[in-house]
Amino acid sequence: MRLKNKVIIVTGSTTGIGKAIAIRCAEEGASVIIHGLERDWGENVINEIGHDKAALLIEDITVDGAPQLLIDLALKAFGKLDAIVNNAAWVVSSNIHSTGSGLLRKVFETNCVAPFLLIKSALPHLEKAKGCVLNIGSVNAYSGEPNLFAYSISKGALMTLTRNLGDTLFRENGVRVNQINPGWVLTEKEIERKREHGLADDWYKDLPAVYAPAGRIIFPAEIAAAAVYWLADESGPISGQVVDLEQHPFIGRNPPKDSTTIPPSSKK
Repeated sequence: MRLKNKVIIVTGSTTGIGKAIAIRCAEEGASVIIHGLERDWGENVINEIGHDKAALLIEDITVDGAPQLLIDLALKAFGKLDAIVNNAAWVVSSNIHSTGSGLLRKVFETNCVAPFLLIKSALPHLEKAKGCVLNIGSVNAYSGEPNLFAYSISKGALMTLTRNLGDTLFRENGVRVNQINPGWVLTEKEIERKREHGLADDWYKDLPAVYAPAGRIIFPAEIAAAAVYWLADESGPISGQVVDLEQHPFIGRNPPKDSTTIPPSSKK
């Protein structure tokens, strides 16, 4: 088992990519802290993993004290903390015209400030364990989409945070910080978003090749499989790295003007 005896906090893990990462971590031998806003979904994840290998916190990650609550739960339930996966994020449609200061601040609080505060609060425990942080970003960090303005720039900020702390924390504290940038992933919430946009329930079965050369988009379990490498000791001394997980280059890839497309509403 690649994560045997490790204790890992996975934020935003009641659904989607975070859920898949938490389940895969447990399969690889880790104990996990499940976190999110949906209690019933979180309890389902706990039941799937097992109460002896997982504990649940339902809390808004931006609330004062939320990072310490996660850390305290890890220490109480499992006695230590080896790694953090900063996955919780607010994916909200907005452009320059619909983005006000309040929305922009809320997106940054969730997608960048909260991960920073959790890392800062957990640093003494991560240093003791010579542990690591894995931030879950988005390929939108590089340029984004017109209807994901606030989300995209927040992921750009997260990427810079990873690069900076991946250097300083490893040099000063022995804590590795890396990031994976998923592309278009078939999460439960993405299916729900497309249903709300009026698309058929099976919209993901017939996608234009410009967005899905493989004929489908990425499954959460495939992102989770990649996450294990960065959380495991086998990734060695690598820190401050950002890896894109998409089936085509994102930068400079524009759909033909005459193509019929179903543009992605989120990249995570």
